[in-house]
Amino acid sequence: MRASTVTNVHQDEQLSAGSLVRTWFRMLFGLTIGSVTGLLGLAAAALGTGTIRLTEYELRRIARFDRAVYTTPLGKGGCRRYLAARWLVGLLGAGVICMLLFWYAVAISMVTAWLFDGTWGLVKDGDHVSAELLALVTIPGALVIFVTTAGVPGVAALDRWLATTVLGTSQQTLLRQRVAELTSTRADVIEAIDDERRRIERDLHDGVQQRLVALGMLIGRARRAKDDEQLQQLLRQAHDTAGETIDELREVATRVYPAVLDDSGLDAALEVLAERSSVRVDIGNELKTSPGTALETVIYFVVSEAVNNAAKYADPSVVEVSLWPGKDDITIMVWDDGIGGADPTGTGLSGLARRVKAVDGDFEVTSPLGGPTTIYARLPCG
Repeated sequence: MRASTVTNVHQDEQLSAGSLVRTWFRMLFGLTIGSVTGLLGLAAAALGTGTIRLTEYELRRIARFDRAVYTTPLGKGGCRRYLAARWLVGLLGAGVICMLLFWYAVAISMVTAWLFDGTWGLVKDGDHVSAELLALVTIPGALVIFVTTAGVPGVAALDRWLATTVLGTSQQTLLRQRVAELTSTRADVIEAIDDERRRIERDLHDGVQQRLVALGMLIGRARRAKDDEQLQQLLRQAHDTAGETIDELREVATRVYPAVLDDSGLDAALEVLAERSSVRVDIGNELKTSPGTALETVIYFVVSEAVNNAAKYADPSVVEVSLWPGKDDITIMVWDDGIGGADPTGTGLSGLARRVKAVDGDFEVTSPLGGPTTIYARLPCG
């Protein structure tokens, strides 16, 4: 066990060292490009043209070779100020790169001379340079190489800091915004859960409970029946009521959570939803793989609530449901040809919006009077 632990630690150290080297060379390449674009940025800032496009390129470069910068919406004035200051960072990066190339060239030439003729190639009065003079040359050179090597991530950090200061949002501000967003989302989730509980209670009270009361009354009348014909009639009514109660209870259970979603997956659950709907529902599902149980549940209930709302209020002839994957998200579109005029602040659609917001998604409703109505939901799946 001890030998295995030591081996794992050694492998982790190798991986960490390799990662640091790759990161350093990635930053060096990014600074090389930034040194060239710095002069282009100065020209763009002076002329006042192409500043937004060049700033967008600089932000993509920083994200590609270092890490992403979170910015506010870009404006021409802010981009011009950023590019007017950024050329200094590009110049500093060019200086670091030139120093690196110079001292690495000196080091390589000295090593090459030593390997080929056994000397360092330095001669004084016919004699080879002493070890003391050699140390006087190589030690400062090694220090300069170390400092310039460390300067690469330093200039990269300065580049990122300038973009964040002029254009972006600090990490502290992002954290505060995220905390506020999560607090609001949590409150919305709690409210949505309470609304769902109240709806289930109404379904049970107004539907299932009333049918069970009627069933009990029919059984009581059957027990008091005076002739066989009346008894058989009451029993038939009790049997029909029991069947209707079972169907309604199954409907309530499906609205709480559809068992077919766990048993057969999202495709089968959406097909059952379409079959049970009172209007025609056409489903186009382009998801090739399962996005996971949690997202499948959200997708199902978004589609279910949107279809039910359309059937209840819009009087459509058809509802079209489309699902397709993006790079790191899933888009849901529910379209109907009904009367339109859907209110996004209404109980049904606001509940849908809260459900989507709970997973950091986006929700949008377009419903002009006269129709059609289109509901978009984007769910991140990274």
